[in-house]
Amino acid sequence: MNIRQIIRQKRRQLSPHERQIAQQRIYQKIADHTAIGQAKNIAIFLSFDGEIETKPIIEYLWQQNKSVYLPIIHPFVPTHLLFIQYTPYSQLIKNKYGILEPALNVLDVIPHQKLDIVFTPLVAFDDRGYRLGMGGGFYDRLLANYKADQILPIGLGFACQKVQQLSNQPWDIQLPQIIYA
Repeated sequence: MNIRQIIRQKRRQLSPHERQIAQQRIYQKIADHTAIGQAKNIAIFLSFDGEIETKPIIEYLWQQNKSVYLPIIHPFVPTHLLFIQYTPYSQLIKNKYGILEPALNVLDVIPHQKLDIVFTPLVAFDDRGYRLGMGGGFYDRLLANYKADQILPIGLGFACQKVQQLSNQPWDIQLPQIIYA
């Protein structure tokens, strides 16, 4: 088994109690985070394959009057993501990977440079901020110029996803922050 398979299995094996405690700690860190409090446009993902449950985060962000955006696979450039505004009334459909995403409506698309924060999914991560994703490179492409775009990427994960050191490639993006418990 490779590291991606091992860590995904570890994540899925968390007991409901372990998962609940860790998620409560993560939710509190998000509530206490200054940059999140000041942000207006926040991109996040819908949970998949044992990831942190993001619905409570989304509901919290709505309560804080934040605009929430979800990624969809770009219909014309399938190696890139678009971000669509997500509201309680958004229709969700499954993409080719079986992940729920909002239906494409061009009126709901935000240029990624207008996002303040991009919560970034990860399979594994290390102390240096390197992450291992699902292998498509979507977030590495999206965040290639995050400093110039003035976007704050924040990884979300469980402590069991942390590894000593990932072998990284030149195109891999180091996340400045990872919230985990």
